[in-house]
Amino acid sequence: MFTVCPACGVYSVDRDIDPIGPFAACGACGHRHPFLRLPLFVLTGASGTGKTAVCLQLASRLPECVVLETDILWGPAFDRPETNWREFREAWLRLAKNIGQSGRPVVLGGTALPDQFESSLERRYFSEIHYLALLCSDNILTARLNARPEWRSCTPEFIEQMLTFNRWLGENADRTVPPLVLLDTSGGSVDETVGSVAAWIRARLPAS
Repeated sequence: MFTVCPACGVYSVDRDIDPIGPFAACGACGHRHPFLRLPLFVLTGASGTGKTAVCLQLASRLPECVVLETDILWGPAFDRPETNWREFREAWLRLAKNIGQSGRPVVLGGTALPDQFESSLERRYFSEIHYLALLCSDNILTARLNARPEWRSCTPEFIEQMLTFNRWLGENADRTVPPLVLLDTSGGSVDETVGSVAAWIRARLPAS
């Protein structure tokens, strides 16, 4: 949308943002383009903690937002760990920024850490990014991953990676910038978890 300046035609993500307005100012001609600067919500966690199950129900339970799973855009072109998957995060923030111009904040479900979004150029177009991490006990996570169909390739090595990441989130959530909020999905039903996630998001939506 407004990555191309409507006044001079210059393409640039790296615009100055004036929160009073808000406006995105073109560095070439100074044109100040008004836009909606909404919050973004990121639902993260290890594979098997319930992100997909929650997102499937959250879309209908939270009509004031647009709920999307980041895996729908994943492909080999984005598999670049050497950049900390920056291109993938930038693409999703660009999409969420444009969706947000309809007036509905976006909820992204997918494994990620705050620094991967906070360091992105597109981050400046959001008022805040709120992070909620799902986690569960080791035995439940192992059982969920082992129950997946063969095509999901949940090898012992993959399961161990997810267990390690799941533990890391539990131990380091208050050390990320900004901190992660944790929600344990070990004991509750999917419906209960969806209700908790929806309540957490609604408490952080801008006043209408």
